[in-house]
Amino acid sequence: MRLARKGAVAAVSQFLIAHNGSVLHSDDHLDSGRDLFLTRLEWDLDGFQIPIADFELDFRALVERFEITYHLALTSYRPKIAIFVSKQDHCLADLLYRHSTGELACDIVAIVSNHATAKPLADFHKVPFHMLTNERDIMDLLGPDLDLIVLARYMQIVGPEFVAQYLLRMINIHHSFLPAFVGAKPYHRAYERGVKLIGATSHYVTATLDEGPIIEQDVVRVSHRDTVEDMLSKGRDLEKVVLSRAVRWHLENRVLVYQNKTVVFV
Repeated sequence: MRLARKGAVAAVSQFLIAHNGSVLHSDDHLDSGRDLFLTRLEWDLDGFQIPIADFELDFRALVERFEITYHLALTSYRPKIAIFVSKQDHCLADLLYRHSTGELACDIVAIVSNHATAKPLADFHKVPFHMLTNERDIMDLLGPDLDLIVLARYMQIVGPEFVAQYLLRMINIHHSFLPAFVGAKPYHRAYERGVKLIGATSHYVTATLDEGPIIEQDVVRVSHRDTVEDMLSKGRDLEKVVLSRAVRWHLENRVLVYQNKTVVFV
């Protein structure tokens, strides 16, 4: 929820309480440079007097008074997601495991790949596997209403039409060597330069390659004792955890996006 006037948070809280809503969590952030207040409110619907179908109508007066931009989400809703992968399946395996344990509350409706490598893993977890490369075929398969696409080391650039279809509904993961080591074998070139930190970045996909709003990042130290293989192993571990955090926070509606940046309430 984005608020543009003082007193908005108090007014929203009073609105919920007046209709027998019990606030469970409230997180706030003030972007003073943009004079913008961002908040995430979570309340219990047990006993709440406004049917969800009527919420927009009842809430409209506050929206107009305080210039509020908001998104309403039900925690009971299970988003439908698809996972894209190429030959490296470590991120896919991690996401499927976390989904099987209930950590990721969603329904994985498809795994899409430009290689057959991940099919045994998809079959083991009983998720439909599709080997496709044509974006129009993929869009026809998934439809326009899919909640999220996760690029779990999907080594293929997606086109502008595809990005527009799923804007802010597509999360990518990559190493954090950019822009120093672009292109193939970044870990090998980082090793040759003797880097001391390696990291991973998860972000939303936009039309500009690798420049979408960042959701999560993490780093780990390396030393002269680490081989290229050691760095690759540490990088894979980082990629898994950084991607899973970003996906979970998105599924839990903890990410607010504005002006190509994010606020993540965790």
